[in-house]
Amino acid sequence: MNERRNDVRYPIGFPIKVKWQTEEGNEVVSEGTTENIGLKGVLIYLPRALPSVGSKVSLTISEPVPAEVSVDAQVLRLERNAAHPQVAFMLNDPPQEWADNVWEYAGEVIASQKPDVFDDWN
Repeated sequence: MNERRNDVRYPIGFPIKVKWQTEEGNEVVSEGTTENIGLKGVLIYLPRALPSVGSKVSLTISEPVPAEVSVDAQVLRLERNAAHPQVAFMLNDPPQEWADNVWEYAGEVIASQKPDVFDDWN
């Protein structure tokens, strides 16, 4: 499979809320953790309810980012691994706040991390 992404994705775990309506019109709010964050998409671990592919959702990250950011998104695909279910989202017209307070912030956090030091047993 060819890689279709053009933007850098940062492998980072931020708490996130996902809100959507079921086909019956019921509102669902589920909390999860980002797996990776891109400029135009995000992969999220959702341990409970999963939205349907094609569903429109609202995503909100309020911490540890500098300012709360909400963005509309659409479900691209589901990974129904029983131990670690994930949902891939495409952001619909992401606001500049997403780029500044989430994506760039994630890059800064990743860049500031020091590599693990491994003990040499020799």
